[in-house]
Amino acid sequence: MDLHDSHDHRAPTIGVLGSYGGLNLGDEAILTCVLKCLRRHRPQARLVVFSRNVEHTRAHHDGLQTVSWQRVGRERTHSAVAELDALVLGGGGILYDGEASKYLRMVQAAHELGIPTFGYAVGAGPLREREDRRIVRETLDGLTDLTVRDEESKLVLEDAGVTRQITVTADPAMLLESEPFTRRMLAAEGIPLDARLVGMSVREPGRAAEHLDEASYHALLGEVGDFLVRRLDATLVFVPMEADDVRHAHAVLSHMTAARRGRILHGSYRPGQILGLARHLDLAVGMRLHFLMFMAMAGVPFLPLPYAGKVFDFAQAVGAPALTGVAREEAGPLLAEVDRLWDEHTTRMPQLRSRVRALRARAALTCERYGEFIDKIG
Repeated sequence: MDLHDSHDHRAPTIGVLGSYGGLNLGDEAILTCVLKCLRRHRPQARLVVFSRNVEHTRAHHDGLQTVSWQRVGRERTHSAVAELDALVLGGGGILYDGEASKYLRMVQAAHELGIPTFGYAVGAGPLREREDRRIVRETLDGLTDLTVRDEESKLVLEDAGVTRQITVTADPAMLLESEPFTRRMLAAEGIPLDARLVGMSVREPGRAAEHLDEASYHALLGEVGDFLVRRLDATLVFVPMEADDVRHAHAVLSHMTAARRGRILHGSYRPGQILGLARHLDLAVGMRLHFLMFMAMAGVPFLPLPYAGKVFDFAQAVGAPALTGVAREEAGPLLAEVDRLWDEHTTRMPQLRSRVRALRARAALTCERYGEFIDKIG
């Protein structure tokens, strides 16, 4: 299909490239917010999302054209990019070892074709591989404008040798709008309607959590779960942000003596609905970055379990307590911090709300910068 059918300067064709296609609820939240921004500045624009799963993207986002970009040859990639008037890279954590070059070959194609490019609150790191660092350095210096979602990402890119101006804003998902998660939906998941609820988020080891010892952190969170059940007379609600999180939630439950007080969400939900679910929770403990963001946005007291710089950075930004790691030997300090969080949560809320407002303002700045970018294109 020719993306330029009935194309003119008032209806630009804009490509969006990120980790999209239903693999992770955080990335889908980012896409939702990025698309909203793009439509705000050019309501009539043709939006083309480069997706890992085009069927999922089409089913969950209206009014789009989609292009599958993984395991696709250079000629086909150039052909799709050539139809664009602008390419938006991001947002989210896409520039890390083993993956950065896959995304940036699309950006390189845009640069070869003279197409303007915008880095939309990109996340970076770890970046240690020589070839990935080279590609990041050479490609990002050619972007028309570049914003990153946190200070950690800026430091990673500067360490890789990026010399252009880098503006720190905030994760686009901070602007996500909540959708209802009803009592009927809670009941369908087997969650007690009038119980005290504690949310929990777990994740798999991987490139973004390369130092995470699976057995150790499963046992640690099992201890934390039992403590929360006893201390608060609570039901634990495990919130999978991607499919493999379910397996790790079951592993944590297997280490608990009070496993019967745990529930794992099994339904398929939109990011806004998970944000709506957060409003039913009394406390949260978690690893996934966007789970923690949703808790902060919903005003839920939460304890981050940092496994990477991006989680430390977010914890610092919102004034949340941050431990030094996720290992069995951290059980004592972690349980003490959970206890203190519950005792002090009412006094901590004003600071949390204030810092969330500040992050939302910074996230909105990315959209303003994008507006300036697209205005220059015409």
